[in-house]
Amino acid sequence: MTNAELLEPLARARTDEIVVTAMSTVRPWGRLSDHDLDFASADSAMGHTADLALGLALAQPGRKVICLNGDGSMMMTLGTLVTVIESGARNLVLFVVDNGTYEITGNQKVPGAGVVDWVAIAEAAGFRRTYSFEDAAVYAVTLEEILDGEGPVFVQVKVERGNARPISRSEIEEARYLKTSMADWSRSMRATLTKENS
Repeated sequence: MTNAELLEPLARARTDEIVVTAMSTVRPWGRLSDHDLDFASADSAMGHTADLALGLALAQPGRKVICLNGDGSMMMTLGTLVTVIESGARNLVLFVVDNGTYEITGNQKVPGAGVVDWVAIAEAAGFRRTYSFEDAAVYAVTLEEILDGEGPVFVQVKVERGNARPISRSEIEEARYLKTSMADWSRSMRATLTKENS
Protein backbone atom coordinates (compact mmCIF):
# COMPACT_ATOMS: atom_id res chain seq x y z
CA MET A 1 0.00 0.00 0.00
CA THR A 2 1.17 3.54 -0.68
CA ASN A 3 0.80 6.55 1.58
CA ALA A 4 -1.77 7.90 -0.89
CA GLU A 5 -3.82 4.70 -0.66
CA LEU A 6 -3.81 5.09 3.12
CA LEU A 7 -4.53 8.80 3.30
CA GLU A 8 -6.89 9.57 0.42
CA PRO A 9 -9.80 7.43 1.72
CA LEU A 10 -9.23 8.84 5.20
CA ALA A 11 -9.33 12.43 3.91
CA ARG A 12 -12.63 11.69 2.13
CA ALA A 13 -14.12 10.11 5.28
CA ARG A 14 -12.89 12.79 7.67
CA THR A 15 -15.49 15.15 9.13
CA ASP A 16 -14.65 17.14 12.29
CA GLU A 17 -11.99 14.85 13.76
CA ILE A 18 -8.65 16.15 14.97
CA VAL A 19 -5.92 14.55 12.82
CA VAL A 20 -2.39 14.35 14.21
CA THR A 21 0.27 13.38 11.67
CA ALA A 22 3.86 12.26 12.13
CA MET A 23 6.91 11.97 9.97
CA SER A 24 6.15 10.34 6.59
CA THR A 25 2.45 11.29 6.64
CA VAL A 26 2.91 14.99 7.42
CA ARG A 27 3.39 16.31 3.89
CA PRO A 28 1.04 13.88 2.09
CA TRP A 29 -1.77 14.67 4.55
CA GLY A 30 -1.15 18.40 4.11
CA ARG A 31 -1.70 18.01 0.37
CA LEU A 32 -5.08 16.36 1.01
CA SER A 33 -6.35 18.43 3.93
CA ASP A 34 -6.19 22.09 4.91
CA HIS A 35 -8.18 21.90 8.13
CA ASP A 36 -7.71 23.99 11.26
CA LEU A 37 -7.76 20.74 13.28
CA ASP A 38 -4.82 19.13 11.48
CA PHE A 39 -1.66 18.96 13.59
CA ALA A 40 1.82 18.07 12.30
CA SER A 41 3.95 16.39 14.97
CA ALA A 42 7.10 15.83 12.95
CA ASP A 43 9.75 18.13 14.36
CA SER A 44 9.32 17.69 18.10
CA ALA A 45 10.74 14.92 20.25
CA MET A 46 10.38 11.81 18.08
CA GLY A 47 8.10 9.19 19.53
CA HIS A 48 5.61 11.45 21.26
CA THR A 49 2.98 11.85 18.55
CA ALA A 50 0.69 9.24 20.11
CA ASP A 51 1.14 10.89 23.52
CA LEU A 52 0.07 14.22 22.07
CA ALA A 53 -2.93 12.64 20.35
CA LEU A 54 -3.97 10.98 23.61
CA GLY A 55 -3.76 14.32 25.41
CA LEU A 56 -6.01 15.88 22.77
CA ALA A 57 -8.46 12.96 23.04
CA LEU A 58 -8.68 13.40 26.81
CA ALA A 59 -9.08 17.18 26.51
CA GLN A 60 -11.74 16.83 23.78
CA PRO A 61 -13.79 13.77 24.81
CA GLY A 62 -16.65 14.69 22.51
CA ARG A 63 -14.48 14.70 19.39
CA LYS A 64 -12.66 11.82 17.70
CA VAL A 65 -8.88 12.10 17.41
CA ILE A 66 -7.05 10.28 14.62
CA CYS A 67 -3.33 9.75 15.09
CA LEU A 68 -1.17 8.80 12.09
CA ASN A 69 1.92 7.63 13.96
CA GLY A 70 5.03 6.11 12.44
CA ASP A 71 6.31 2.65 13.33
CA GLY A 72 9.64 4.12 14.41
CA SER A 73 7.91 6.65 16.62
CA MET A 74 5.65 3.98 18.12
CA MET A 75 8.64 1.73 18.81
CA MET A 76 10.25 4.53 20.84
CA THR A 77 7.27 4.86 23.19
CA LEU A 78 5.58 1.46 23.46
CA GLY A 79 4.39 2.36 26.94
CA THR A 80 1.96 4.80 25.36
CA LEU A 81 -0.20 1.85 24.28
CA VAL A 82 -0.75 0.88 27.92
CA THR A 83 -1.27 4.53 28.87
CA VAL A 84 -4.01 4.86 26.23
CA ILE A 85 -5.89 1.93 27.75
CA GLU A 86 -5.36 3.07 31.33
CA SER A 87 -6.55 6.59 30.46
CA GLY A 88 -10.02 5.38 29.51
CA ALA A 89 -10.03 7.48 26.30
CA ARG A 90 -12.77 6.19 24.00
CA ASN A 91 -12.31 8.64 21.12
CA LEU A 92 -8.81 7.79 19.84
CA VAL A 93 -8.01 5.99 16.59
CA LEU A 94 -4.29 5.18 16.59
CA PHE A 95 -2.73 4.24 13.26
CA VAL A 96 0.79 2.84 13.05
CA VAL A 97 2.05 3.58 9.55
CA ASP A 98 4.49 0.70 9.15
CA ASN A 99 7.11 1.35 6.47
CA GLY A 100 10.00 -0.26 8.36
CA THR A 101 12.20 2.85 8.37
CA TYR A 102 12.82 6.17 10.06
CA GLU A 103 11.97 7.73 6.72
CA ILE A 104 12.20 11.43 7.46
CA THR A 105 15.67 11.18 9.02
CA GLY A 106 17.25 9.11 6.25
CA ASN A 107 15.44 5.76 6.01
CA GLN A 108 17.36 4.03 8.78
CA LYS A 109 15.81 0.64 9.58
CA VAL A 110 13.40 0.52 12.51
CA PRO A 111 14.45 -2.19 15.00
CA GLY A 112 12.33 -5.28 14.49
CA ALA A 113 11.00 -4.10 11.13
CA GLY A 114 9.16 -6.94 9.39
CA VAL A 115 9.20 -9.05 12.55
CA VAL A 116 7.24 -7.07 15.14
CA ASP A 117 3.54 -7.96 15.37
CA TRP A 118 2.03 -4.56 16.12
CA VAL A 119 -1.50 -5.88 16.55
CA ALA A 120 -0.34 -8.50 19.07
CA ILE A 121 1.45 -5.79 21.06
CA ALA A 122 -1.64 -3.54 21.01
CA GLU A 123 -3.89 -6.41 22.08
CA ALA A 124 -1.51 -7.33 24.88
CA ALA A 125 -1.69 -3.70 26.04
CA GLY A 126 -5.48 -3.97 26.20
CA PHE A 127 -6.81 -2.72 22.85
CA ARG A 128 -9.99 -4.60 21.97
CA ARG A 129 -10.51 -3.12 18.51
CA THR A 130 -7.49 -3.82 16.31
CA TYR A 131 -6.88 -4.02 12.57
CA SER A 132 -3.97 -4.75 10.25
CA PHE A 133 -3.85 -3.99 6.53
CA GLU A 134 -1.56 -4.56 3.58
CA ASP A 135 -4.26 -4.45 0.89
CA ALA A 136 -5.54 -0.98 -0.03
CA ALA A 137 -8.96 -2.18 -1.21
CA VAL A 138 -9.66 -4.10 2.01
CA TYR A 139 -8.55 -1.08 4.06
CA ALA A 140 -10.78 1.30 2.09
CA VAL A 141 -13.92 -0.77 2.60
CA THR A 142 -13.17 -1.24 6.31
CA LEU A 143 -12.42 2.43 7.06
CA GLU A 144 -15.99 3.40 7.98
CA GLU A 145 -16.07 0.58 10.54
CA ILE A 146 -12.71 1.74 11.94
CA LEU A 147 -13.90 5.31 12.42
CA ASP A 148 -17.34 4.44 13.80
CA GLY A 149 -18.02 3.29 17.30
CA GLU A 150 -16.10 3.44 20.51
CA GLY A 151 -12.34 3.41 20.78
CA PRO A 152 -9.60 3.23 21.45
CA VAL A 153 -8.86 1.64 18.08
CA PHE A 154 -5.45 0.42 16.91
CA VAL A 155 -4.70 0.13 13.19
CA GLN A 156 -1.47 -1.14 11.63
CA VAL A 157 -1.07 -0.27 7.95
CA LYS A 158 1.91 -1.60 6.02
CA VAL A 159 3.00 0.99 3.49
CA GLU A 160 5.81 1.31 0.97
CA ARG A 161 8.95 3.13 2.02
CA GLY A 162 9.27 6.68 0.74
CA ASN A 163 11.97 9.33 0.77
CA ALA A 164 10.51 12.27 2.71
CA ARG A 165 13.00 14.90 3.83
CA PRO A 166 13.03 16.76 7.16
CA ILE A 167 10.35 19.39 7.78
CA SER A 168 11.45 23.03 7.42
CA ARG A 169 8.50 24.93 9.01
CA SER A 170 8.77 27.73 6.46
CA GLU A 171 7.06 29.22 3.42
CA ILE A 172 8.73 26.65 1.15
CA GLU A 173 6.36 24.00 2.52
CA GLU A 174 3.11 23.36 0.62
CA ALA A 175 0.90 22.61 3.62
CA ARG A 176 -0.47 25.52 5.65
CA TYR A 177 0.19 23.68 8.91
CA LEU A 178 3.90 23.49 8.05
CA LYS A 179 4.34 27.16 7.11
CA THR A 180 4.37 28.24 10.76
CA SER A 181 6.01 27.08 13.97
CA MET A 182 4.53 24.24 15.97
CA ALA A 183 3.93 26.69 18.84
CA ASP A 184 2.00 29.14 16.63
CA TRP A 185 -0.07 26.36 15.05
CA SER A 186 -0.82 24.96 18.53
CA ARG A 187 -2.19 28.34 19.63
CA SER A 188 -4.28 28.62 16.47
CA MET A 189 -5.69 25.11 16.89
CA ARG A 190 -6.49 25.76 20.53
CA ALA A 191 -8.37 28.91 19.55
CA THR A 192 -10.37 26.93 16.99
CA LEU A 193 -11.29 24.28 19.55
CA THR A 194 -12.19 26.89 22.16
CA LYS A 195 -14.45 28.71 19.69
CA GLU A 196 -16.13 25.47 18.56
CA ASN A 197 -16.71 24.35 22.16
CA SER A 198 -18.13 27.68 23.38
